[in-house]
Amino acid sequence: MDFTDEERIAAPRDVVWAALNDPEIMRGCIPGCQSIERLSPSAFEATIKVKFSLLSATFHGLLTLSNVDAPKSYTLSAEGKGGLAGFARGSADIVLEERGAETILHYRSKAELGGRLAQLGARLLDSTSQKLAERFFSDFNAAVVAKMARAEGLFKSAP
Repeated sequence: MDFTDEERIAAPRDVVWAALNDPEIMRGCIPGCQSIERLSPSAFEATIKVKFSLLSATFHGLLTLSNVDAPKSYTLSAEGKGGLAGFARGSADIVLEERGAETILHYRSKAELGGRLAQLGARLLDSTSQKLAERFFSDFNAAVVAKMARAEGLFKSAP
């Protein structure tokens, strides 16, 4: 499963970059994320519950950052085990492009599922995976814009 898309975010690139590296923002944006903890500057441990049609699974695993070129790009890789449901592996190449006061977040994602999840059928898995990615980036966009609005409000109200 591979898909590519982009998200236009009304915030400067450095703000978007900081949010991409903030576990609290990530926890709030990853669909089904129950917990996320930073283990090192380039690794996180996460628990994520995902529903695929009639089957739901809770994955425990690692998220790692590689190919880091701050504040322009990185690769986010994930690998999790969902018990009897199987496993999930995936990665997303993320590139941030400055465009005036906005940032264009480009992403190319790929995912692989194994075990019982893989038996659900490629079309269902592709559709669900793409919807989860689109939801993450949409929620991420909203979280960054809200954070910017709060920060601007603080600066305006400061004496």
